[in-house]
Amino acid sequence: MMNSKAIEWVLRIAVAGEFIGHAMFAVGPFTAPFTLFSSPGKAEWAGWIAKLTGADPALAAQLLFLVGLADIFVAIIVLLRPIRIVLLWAVFWGFWTALVRPLVGASFWDFIERFANWGAPLALLLLLGWPKTVREWFSK
Repeated sequence: MMNSKAIEWVLRIAVAGEFIGHAMFAVGPFTAPFTLFSSPGKAEWAGWIAKLTGADPALAAQLLFLVGLADIFVAIIVLLRPIRIVLLWAVFWGFWTALVRPLVGASFWDFIERFANWGAPLALLLLLGWPKTVREWFSK
């Protein structure tokens, strides 16, 4: 059986990959001058933000860019030193972004398909140990 350190690294890479991948779709349209990091983006995501918040399309695009930056931050933290509070955020955010699909009219199966988006960070959080104190939320 694999040791827990190997499992931890598999989960760290999986969570970081998920968040970096989503981040590139969120910030991609803004990075066109840097072709290595450029991606076509997901225009529908800004539309979902506008639909759920009532924001105008320009503000929704800016919010999506900020979300992308936050996703990059999460990916870096999880790879370098997974802090439990960041993993808890990743669980929440992964669940929310999966749940958004049926809320904006997509199939419920789009939600089910994305269970790994919150399941992987939850598994890593549980592997590291559920915090017993507030201080432990801010440590590995």
